[in-house]
Amino acid sequence: MIRWTACVVVSAALLVGVVAAEAQAARATYVKCGTLIDGRSEQARKNITMLIEGEKIKEVGGAASVGEVIDLSRETCLPGLIDTHTHILLQGDITATDYDTQLLKQSPEYRTILATVNARRALEYGFTTIRDVETEGAGYADVDVKKAINNGVIPGPRMQVATRALDVTGAYPLLGYAPNVPVPHGVQLVDGAEEGRKAVREQISYGADWIKVYSDRSYFVRPDGVLDDIPTFTLDELRAIVDEAHRERHKVASHAMALNGVHNSVEAGVDTIEHGNYIADEDLKTMAARGTWYVPTIFVGEYVAQGRANEGAPVWLKMLQIHEDTFRRALKAGVKIAFGTDAGGFDWKVNPAKEFGYMVKWGMAPAQAIRAATTSASELLGMQDKVGTIEPGKYADIVAVPGDPLADITVLEKVDFVMKGGVVYRRP
Repeated sequence: MIRWTACVVVSAALLVGVVAAEAQAARATYVKCGTLIDGRSEQARKNITMLIEGEKIKEVGGAASVGEVIDLSRETCLPGLIDTHTHILLQGDITATDYDTQLLKQSPEYRTILATVNARRALEYGFTTIRDVETEGAGYADVDVKKAINNGVIPGPRMQVATRALDVTGAYPLLGYAPNVPVPHGVQLVDGAEEGRKAVREQISYGADWIKVYSDRSYFVRPDGVLDDIPTFTLDELRAIVDEAHRERHKVASHAMALNGVHNSVEAGVDTIEHGNYIADEDLKTMAARGTWYVPTIFVGEYVAQGRANEGAPVWLKMLQIHEDTFRRALKAGVKIAFGTDAGGFDWKVNPAKEFGYMVKWGMAPAQAIRAATTSASELLGMQDKVGTIEPGKYADIVAVPGDPLADITVLEKVDFVMKGGVVYRRP
C-alpha cells in the first residue's frame, strides 16, 4: 500500500511536471523577422526567428516550434525605442498662453487622465521605455502613472520619472501675475544649497528616479554668435543638489540651453545636459572625458520657434542654427548622445520619432541615430542589462517597421508592431 501510494505521488508529480512543461511550451511565442537590427551587431541580419517566453527573450536565431508564431518576415525588427526626455503631463506649449492654460484651467487630476492617454500613445509609437523629466506643476502624478503601468492598470512604457524639477525664485513660469495673486509654478522653487538638498531628499522619498534642474533662462545671441543666458542656480547650489542626489544614488538631469547654464552644470557634475543649444568647446571636451550625456531634443526647437518668435522672441529662430552647429561639434568631440524629444513640449499627437530625421540631417548616420534610441539610451538610464538590445535574457521589447531604417530613417515614424515584455500592443 505504501509502495502504491508512493507510485501515485510520483506519477502525479510527473504528470504535473508534464502539464507545466506543456503549458510553458504553449506560452512560447516565436517572432519571425525579415530583417533584425538587434542593437549589438554592426550589420542587420536576415530571416531571424526569436523565441519569447513570458516577458523575456529566450533565444535569437533558432527555428520556430510549438507555440504562437508572429510573422514579421516583411518587416525590420528593432529593440523597443527609448525616449529619454518626455513630459506626459504636458500637451504642447507653443506659446506662453498654452502653458498658463494647462496650469491654471486644468486640474492635476484631469492632467493625469490625459497623461495616461499620452503614455499609451508613446507605447504605440514604439517607445517601450521613457524617462519623463518633470510634471510641470502636477506634483508627483508621474509616480502614480508609472505605478499604474507597472501594476497593469493601464498600458504604457517602462518609466523613469523626475517628479517636480527644481528652479530658483523668479525664474520659471507662471510669471507676470500681480504680486498679490498666488499662482502655481511648473517647478519646485528652492533657494540656497540647503533648500536644494532638502528638495532632493523630499523628491526621492516620494518616488523620483531622477532629479531635474533648470540651470539657465533668458537667452540671447551675442555679436560673436554665442548663445548666452542668465544662470539660475549658483554653482554652490548646483553642486549641493548634485552631491545630495549622487549620495543617494540618483542622477541629475540639467535643462541647460546656453553658455553659462551648460558650463555650471558640467562643473557641478550633472549626469545629462538636456537641450544644449550652445555648448562651448571646452565643455564638450569635459563632457566627453567624464561621460556626461547630451540629450539634444532637436525637433521641439523647430516646433516652438515660430510661435515664440511671434510672441516677440525671435532668438528662438537663431537658436536652431546654433543648435545644429553644437550638435555637429558634439559628434566630432565624441560626446555620448542619447535620443530625447521633449514630447509634451509639442503635442503628443505628433509622432516623437520625427527626431530621428533631424539627427540624421544634422550629421548622424542612421545606425548612430538608432543606437542613440536603443543601446545608448538604455545606458543613460542604467537599464542596459534589461532593455536596449535584442538578446537572450533581456525584456521582450520589440518593434517593427515596414522598411529599412538604415536606408531611410524616417520609416521609424511608421512603427506598426509593438511588443513590450512579451505582450503585443500593436500589430501590422
